[in-house]
Amino acid sequence: MTTAASHPPTAPLASAWSALPPEYAIPEHAPSEAEAREYCRRLARSHYENFSVASWFLPERLRQHFFNVYAYCRISDDLGDEVGDTVRSLQLLDEWETELNACYDGHPRHPVFVALAETVRKFEIPKHEFADLLTAFRQDQSITRYETFDDLLGYCRFSANPVGHLVLYLCGYRDPERQQLSDYTCTALQLANFWQDVSADFAKGRIYLPLEDLRRFGVNEQTIRDRENTSAFREMIKFEVERAGEWFRQGLPLSAKVNRELAIDIELFSRGGQEILKAVERQNYAVLGRRPAISKTRKLALIARAALGKLR
Repeated sequence: MTTAASHPPTAPLASAWSALPPEYAIPEHAPSEAEAREYCRRLARSHYENFSVASWFLPERLRQHFFNVYAYCRISDDLGDEVGDTVRSLQLLDEWETELNACYDGHPRHPVFVALAETVRKFEIPKHEFADLLTAFRQDQSITRYETFDDLLGYCRFSANPVGHLVLYLCGYRDPERQQLSDYTCTALQLANFWQDVSADFAKGRIYLPLEDLRRFGVNEQTIRDRENTSAFREMIKFEVERAGEWFRQGLPLSAKVNRELAIDIELFSRGGQEILKAVERQNYAVLGRRPAISKTRKLALIARAALGKLR
């Protein structure tokens, strides 16, 4: 069971694009493939430092394809989260999916899809892996509460797990066993981000903590609104952190079932997610009003460990 938000009045599509960086807009004419690849490289390298770090460990032959996939995920996420208007976001997500369809049909205009078309052909990636992400971003426009943990897992199936599948496709893996192990890790990463960002998500009108857990621990929404890190609230977050940790543990066997290059990236992201959980624990689970973060020292230690693994 989920809880829907009300929709604001409609707005013109052109003004919806104006709420985003101008380079996100779909151009009238498609760029060249070289221009499209450079667009994705620039976006991936400048927009998200964690991706830039991970890309150090990617083999050269795959780097551009990861840039292409990242650019798709980045803009898709922003269409759902940075517009500030439900109906406008839904309009833009629909137009973005039209471009995705055009990518598979052979006539896209947006540079992301011009570049992505080569990736899709080379690795034979099913369209639903990209489209599933849009399902999650649409869901964020109307679903603001999750009744049960199973409901939340259903959301993660669309918001997080397709990213792991895409990585596996790029690295030559497409079997259900590895995808399931990847799902454990991707879901765990999503959960870790939720428990890290309770206040930030509430400011956007969303609560990802299952409502059944709020009732179980005697916590109400007013506690979250007032940023009161009560003992009951902290006990609930401790429970959620331990549950996310178990999902990380279930995904650990994946690194032994892929090549060493991918195993290093999996370890980097998995340990990074586990460090978020440790940061929550170090704050005694008091996440309201103070976002737990990984220190620069810990980040450097994780990167150094990954680099050493690559040299072995």
